[in-house]
Amino acid sequence: MAKKKKEHSNSITKNRKAFFEYAVEERFVAGLVITGPEIKSIRDKKVSISEAYCFIDDSGIAKIKGMRISEFKNAGYVGQNPDREKLLLLTKNELKKIRNKLKDVGNTIIPLEVFISDKGFAKLEIAIAKGKKYHDKRESLKDKDIKREINRYV
Repeated sequence: MAKKKKEHSNSITKNRKAFFEYAVEERFVAGLVITGPEIKSIRDKKVSISEAYCFIDDSGIAKIKGMRISEFKNAGYVGQNPDREKLLLLTKNELKKIRNKLKDVGNTIIPLEVFISDKGFAKLEIAIAKGKKYHDKRESLKDKDIKREINRYV
């Protein structure tokens, strides 16, 4: 199953819906290929990954689609497209591992979190996940309610 998640100190946004909809198996950290105004919008926390998904195209390049980075107001003459596909920077070994895992039926790549690294680069945590069935989602809700009740009386 999934390993314990390391907390990122400079977290920008998280995909909270992903943990309810999917069972996370393996996590990776990928760099993002973005423009100057986009990094400024990310630092202003004007980014959304709730509707985003990742894929590997025919040429073997990992991309994310549906990640919305709002336009930066003071960008000047630079044309901005908030919904464009962004490239993900992964090593060859990581790409090979992801491709092999995607051959299994039901596996997909989902974005989990956008954060700023210690060196100031925008990073995206992605995961290989399998979709949950309806009864698994109900079980997750029960566990969440039980934890809430326990914390209320402790």
